[in-house]
Amino acid sequence: MVKGAEKAGKARPRRRILRIALIVFGVLSVSVVGAVAVAWAMTPIPDSTQPRATAQGSVIYYRDGKTVLARQGVNRKSVSLDQVPQHVRNAVIAAENRSFYEDKGVSLTGTFRAMWSTVTGQQLQGGSTITQQMVRNYYSGLSQERSIVRKLKEVMISLKVDQSKSKDWVLEQYLNTIYFGRNADGIQAAADAYFRKDVSELTLAEGAYLAAVIQQPSRFADPQGADLGAAKARWQSVIDGMRQTGVITAEQAAATTFPELKKPRPIFAPKGQEGYMLDQVAAELKRRGYTDEVINQGGLKIVSTFDKGLMAVAERAVTSVLPESTPKQVRTGLAAVDPATGEVVAFYGGRDWRTQSYDNSFGAKVQAGSTFKAYTLAAALDNGFGLDTRVDGNSPLRITSDGKGIPNSGGYSYGQINLVKATQSSVNTAFVDLGQKVGLDKVVETAEKSGIPADQLAPHRAAATLPLGVASVSAVQNASGFATFAAEGVHREAHVIRSITDTDGRITKTETKGKRAFAAQAAIDATYALTQVVTAGTGSAARLYDRPVAGKTGTTDKSASVWFAGFTPQLATAVDMFRDDNKPVVVDGSALYGGTYPAQIWRAFMTEAMAGKPVKEFGEPSSYGYSTYDDSYDSGTDDYGTGDGNQDSTLPPTQRSDETATPVPDYTSSSDGTGDGTGADNTGPGDGTGNGTGSGDGNGDGTGNGPGDGTGTGTGDGTGIGGRDQSPAQDNPTQSRPN
Repeated sequence: MVKGAEKAGKARPRRRILRIALIVFGVLSVSVVGAVAVAWAMTPIPDSTQPRATAQGSVIYYRDGKTVLARQGVNRKSVSLDQVPQHVRNAVIAAENRSFYEDKGVSLTGTFRAMWSTVTGQQLQGGSTITQQMVRNYYSGLSQERSIVRKLKEVMISLKVDQSKSKDWVLEQYLNTIYFGRNADGIQAAADAYFRKDVSELTLAEGAYLAAVIQQPSRFADPQGADLGAAKARWQSVIDGMRQTGVITAEQAAATTFPELKKPRPIFAPKGQEGYMLDQVAAELKRRGYTDEVINQGGLKIVSTFDKGLMAVAERAVTSVLPESTPKQVRTGLAAVDPATGEVVAFYGGRDWRTQSYDNSFGAKVQAGSTFKAYTLAAALDNGFGLDTRVDGNSPLRITSDGKGIPNSGGYSYGQINLVKATQSSVNTAFVDLGQKVGLDKVVETAEKSGIPADQLAPHRAAATLPLGVASVSAVQNASGFATFAAEGVHREAHVIRSITDTDGRITKTETKGKRAFAAQAAIDATYALTQVVTAGTGSAARLYDRPVAGKTGTTDKSASVWFAGFTPQLATAVDMFRDDNKPVVVDGSALYGGTYPAQIWRAFMTEAMAGKPVKEFGEPSSYGYSTYDDSYDSGTDDYGTGDGNQDSTLPPTQRSDETATPVPDYTSSSDGTGDGTGADNTGPGDGTGNGTGSGDGNGDGTGNGPGDGTGTGTGDGTGIGGRDQSPAQDNPTQSRPN
């Protein structure tokens, strides 16, 4: 009895301990269940995705909409599941989650194994299902941190996703978000990166390789040596898994061979003209309100205005014309604009974007020089003046009472001349006089309407020299301005984007509505005057012998910038040259004029650009600038510059029956020199006034102020027009400075 009592006494504490343990266990179990229930209730499926998960990079194309210029941002293009072949889907399932269509979205064994590895600090092992991987990579609020809390959250969301979403939906998101190496996010980008194919064209072997890559994308992106052996082994395991799950037969598995991988594309680094083009596309996108985030992750299809062939022609025109001895500090800009649309179809930004990112055609602005005379001419013709309007071509021309005069290049005087002659010979004083007659406010207004920004004109709007091009412009702006003439007075804003397509397929086309800058007849009449610049004036080096051309040369003081801007009815192009240190543009010891290399580059570009294009004529002018009683001069008698193309200085005046010419000194004249020869061909009489001596045939009484290189016979008390030397033109009394 005693022993029994002792045993009973000992049993009671043990039972109490057992009861306590059971109670504690029950409480803990209830707590865990309650905690899980609370966590379940408090862990909804996130209503937003990770930015990177659905981000699609934008693709920029040349104007054909097919040739890729560059890819920006995330390399992903999402596709629907039905675009992915069944054998590719099966390969991914065999590689990553063979029970995908049967499980509840999670693998408990894999999850506990991963949690144990996290707790013990061991290397994290795989085990996540396709659903878990998708949840982790797709939804916001789930970081890649390896923690138990994050893992539990992932499990709960995966279970809820499995209950609320179809398996096909989960697989589609997974295939579009997973990273495949080679900078390819998603199955479509991977198909292109590894095999240069659309995902719909992937073979069984290729699909199996992409499935194999998911496990180790960096290692298998471009496997060599031991990595290649590992990649082949992993690929074979995918094929075997497909056979084991019955999605392919043993015969199919045996017949499938390891696919040939394409070489990885190098990471895109803009070179040559590419960087300049991308800079301009990005700048226009931002002006339209697109952010960097949208550009890099919005999946836009951007079609630029740039013609790939013409971009190459522009570069070739510059590099083929300029000698190798051209100083590195000399920069050249070229821009071509379609008058019918305002599209910049080609330009030359510089030697190479990698070494000179600041471009010469959009960013660089230099004084327009005598190219600006075209806008002054249009302003006059649009405000009641005609080509037969007479302006003062004498040099110097004094506008103010301070005694300072505005000179012509070389000091030439032309007397009273019409606007055709003034344009053809680029007579400075004539255009200053014209600016005063029409009103500088009208000149500014016309230039603005033609595309020259108001802020660039504002500092000079009251300057008498405004018509001579003291305002700075870019090559693109001047090409756009001259395109207004080609479009018969209608201006269309220059732009570099044709269309933008978003991920939903909505297309936004650039439709620049034309705005009238000046009357059509004013444009036609101005164009006629500008054709004379090319046919028998300062710009003859730009002549295209198969079609009409209109244009204008420009040379600023001391050749700080030199231009040729011109057009056919179908295309307007401007070429400028300047130095990045603001010094005179000198090549091989000679200061340049607009009629030299700029005109030659323009012709080289336009010859190729217009090849095969129909020949179109300009409109008929309302007059030709002369009337039978006072303007009977032959505009073709001056043939200056047809040899070496030094056209930018003004042409010496041609004798007219009603006009008395003033003797013109040679470009290299000195105060006491003598000139030989009279007239442009050394046969006409010199009839200016002066006190020097000369040896021309005629009976002139003017002075020669410098040594001429014409020839003549006889002795008189004056000289005619001396021969021309090559020296910098003085189209502008103020030296221009590149901005």
